[in-house]
Amino acid sequence: MRSVDFENILYRKESGIARMTVNRPEKRNALNRATRLEMIRALEDARQDTEVRVLILAGAGGKSFIAGSDLTELSAFTPLEMENFMATIAQQFYTRFEQLEKPVIAMIDGLCLGGGLEVAMACDIRIASEVSRFGQTEILLGIIPGGGGTQRLARLVGTGKAKELIFTGSLIDAAEALRLGLLNQVCPADKLEETVMTMAGRIARQSPLALKWAKKAINAGQEVGLSRGLDYEALVECLLFTSQDREEGMKAFFEKRDPQFKGQ
Repeated sequence: MRSVDFENILYRKESGIARMTVNRPEKRNALNRATRLEMIRALEDARQDTEVRVLILAGAGGKSFIAGSDLTELSAFTPLEMENFMATIAQQFYTRFEQLEKPVIAMIDGLCLGGGLEVAMACDIRIASEVSRFGQTEILLGIIPGGGGTQRLARLVGTGKAKELIFTGSLIDAAEALRLGLLNQVCPADKLEETVMTMAGRIARQSPLALKWAKKAINAGQEVGLSRGLDYEALVECLLFTSQDREEGMKAFFEKRDPQFKGQ
């Protein structure tokens, strides 16, 4: 196991899986500037480390995944400071998770509110405990979700439901979030770690190149029409046919053994 020391997050790597845990339980893991900058550093480490195949994002303490932005810090911003925040470590911060060329799993236990829900939606897979609760609660403060919430929530649950949740600031439980398509899985709190690690382990066994380009193709398809998305998918498939991983995967299939992918 390898770990890197930070003040506001825990970060470790083992068996192809990187784990990033927001470690501010006394603040319900609210995101301040220092925490965001540490998370960016950890994301960059995961991006550069060729041994990392998948990233898990979690919150410490068992009561909150991430309860949004740190309002003590946010409320002190001037309009110009807010503009700079939006352009640097607000929207772009969440997009870093979406654009990381490796799958990201959000392991949600407890409150997932405001910016916490926005970062969860920027992850690829969301698995939550039964006790978790979700909401875009910014409207209660006289503002809107500014980290991608108005865009990603509608894409996940539909425009009408997204408007309802954002306009009212209402919270929903894990069962409702699963029904709406906001979550991939829900499990008992004492099974959350096992469920997430099983999913992460299964992903980590796959070809890093195939994972990278599958994520790129899916994300690209959200920005363009179907025909353009299909064209991109075809180009990616042709590209992957040049890889050693493709040769290994097909050879392993015919030899009836597990493939040993190397990302080449």
